[in-house]
Amino acid sequence: MNIITAKDLCLWYDTLQALKNIDVEIPEKTITALIGPSGCGKSTFLKTLNRMNDLIPGVKITGSVCYQGKEIYAPGVDVSELRRQIGMVFQKPNPFPMSVYDNVAYGPRTHGITSRVKLNEIVERSLRNAVIWDEVKDRLRKNALGLSGGQQQRLCIARALAVEPQVLLMDEPTSALDPISTSKIEELVTSLKEKYTIVIVTHNMQQAVRISDQTAFFLLGELIEYGNTEQMFSKPKEKRTEGYITGRFG
Repeated sequence: MNIITAKDLCLWYDTLQALKNIDVEIPEKTITALIGPSGCGKSTFLKTLNRMNDLIPGVKITGSVCYQGKEIYAPGVDVSELRRQIGMVFQKPNPFPMSVYDNVAYGPRTHGITSRVKLNEIVERSLRNAVIWDEVKDRLRKNALGLSGGQQQRLCIARALAVEPQVLLMDEPTSALDPISTSKIEELVTSLKEKYTIVIVTHNMQQAVRISDQTAFFLLGELIEYGNTEQMFSKPKEKRTEGYITGRFG
């Protein structure tokens, strides 16, 4: 079952065309990796999936992105509800300068949950799901900026999970982290696909091989190849995919 479908998707930043006729179907409860050299359109594509590009002046989008069968760029779409269902984790950990507890409770509070009992439940469940509860349960009232980089990133994942999304978009979530934190995040991402659909931009091709079910290879704004990860890395259909995977360019 596909949860997100992009069809003939094009995007311009003023006169620069950053995405060219992208067609992708993303199955639910899988991990899809987006790979390709810097500036190839993978992060731009990721941000079209929950309309983060709306925040950039001069952006023009044509084509279609459907989430659960509904066009997300149609007039009247509730963008804040869309972003609740399709959450985002960024490249650099970006906890709010407040307590660990308040970071996780922030989203549920903005969606109208005020009961302390309910918030306590959500905070604990989200931190457990992000595999960081045991590390922070005794410092919930302490400032989140005191956590290590890897812990901050898992806290940001917990914060995204707290509003009960269906999809998690991750823009190079481990690129600012050390190898031990990276492997913790990879384990976490792999465990999350039981409940969530994950789309992850990565520069690290070994990471794509380790954690993703399917991979999309972008180059100069085009989708060159999309398919089963194992198959793409062992027998790519396209010469350009093979060139990138074997390190001949990129």
